[in-house]
Amino acid sequence: MMKAKAKRDEEREQRIAMEIVVDAYGPEEQAMGWYYYLESQLEFPFTALCIAKRAISPLQVQDEVEVIGMAEESECGREMFVTIRWGKEGLAVPLVQLKPISSTDEQTVQAVEDWHYWIKMGYTF
Repeated sequence: MMKAKAKRDEEREQRIAMEIVVDAYGPEEQAMGWYYYLESQLEFPFTALCIAKRAISPLQVQDEVEVIGMAEESECGREMFVTIRWGKEGLAVPLVQLKPISSTDEQTVQAVEDWHYWIKMGYTF
C-alpha cells in the first residue's frame, strides 16, 4: 500500500472539498461523495496496472487489468473498489492498487489520482 505522505496540493484539496466531500457530515456521506464522484468521472472501461500488493486482492504488482465499473456501493463504505474483468462476473479490487495506463483519458486519470492523493495524505472516512 502507499506509504509516503503526499505533498499538499491546493488545487486537489479544493476539488476534494468543493466537489467530492462537500456537504458530507460524516464518514458514510464522505464515502458516498467519493463513490459518486468516481462513478461520474471514470470512463469505463479503462486499462490499469497494479501498483501495490494487497492481501485482499489476487493482483500482483505490474498485472494489467481492464477496469469495467465501480463496485457496488455497499462495498465502498471504507475504501473505494472498482470492478475488473475477472472470470464470468468480474472482481472488486481496491482502486488504490491501480494506476491507469498512459493512454487513459485525462478525466479518469485525474479522478484516480485524486483518490490516491486522499489515501497518501492519510485522510479517512
